[in-house]
Amino acid sequence: MKGIILAGGYGTRLYPITKSISKNILPIYDKPTVYYTISILMLSNIRDILIISTPEDISAYKRLLGDGNKLGLNFIYMIQESPLGLADAFIIGEDFIGNDSVALILGDNIIYGETFPNILHEAATLKEGAIIFGYYVDDPKSYGVVEFDKNGKVISLEEKPSAPKSNYAVPGIYFYDNKVIEFAKSVLPSARGEIEITSVNKAYLELDQLQVKILTDILWIDTGTYDNLLEASNFIKSIQKDKLLCIGSIERIAYEKGYISKEQLLTLAESMSKSGYGKYLKSIAERS
Repeated sequence: MKGIILAGGYGTRLYPITKSISKNILPIYDKPTVYYTISILMLSNIRDILIISTPEDISAYKRLLGDGNKLGLNFIYMIQESPLGLADAFIIGEDFIGNDSVALILGDNIIYGETFPNILHEAATLKEGAIIFGYYVDDPKSYGVVEFDKNGKVISLEEKPSAPKSNYAVPGIYFYDNKVIEFAKSVLPSARGEIEITSVNKAYLELDQLQVKILTDILWIDTGTYDNLLEASNFIKSIQKDKLLCIGSIERIAYEKGYISKEQLLTLAESMSKSGYGKYLKSIAERS
């Protein structure tokens, strides 16, 4: 399975913060936001990752991440000329995906829970169909919304409805088989002028090939507002102080998965030796 991070858009809800920097590079406590989304793909055992961003921002991601070799990963970069919707990522990334299945994650999503890695492992073994998630929210109007019947079967999907049929929003992480490319190509732009991911999910639902897994005991934060940015930073700080574990550390995950050696981890730590994050990486290497 391959992975796509969609880090496009202009982050207008966060102006003026994002007038000169991509929202997905903004810090969440001690790491850029995109570290957390990369870590989710890594926890799904995905090593080939396409990062899609704007013409203005793509170079910043290249400076931050390089080609991924230092992490035992492979980063590819492509440009989305204008924000045409989430499903546009599969059209842009068609050659990258090839004949493989693919996971898509939005670059500004923070998802954390002790059971989440196991959920990701299972989803990443997908052979046919699609797996998306449902997450209970108080106000689902800003999200894709999934409706269930009394037996828990999915019966409808809506994109940002004015009158939601349930309180279950669809977080920004999706797993698909290779049919997703053709489904994305067949989607007509919505009234918002976007190729909606909900339309792709409906195509799988019509084939009875859509699984929706409810996330419980897991925190999901869409970091697209000032308050959510602060909430995410405070949460990460609290968890790291409590559990003495650095959440979203792509270097640590690469080392623990055997993608890089102890010597390579120490080299990465040395490049950030003056920061607390660099000192953390060094401690991971030295105590193993």
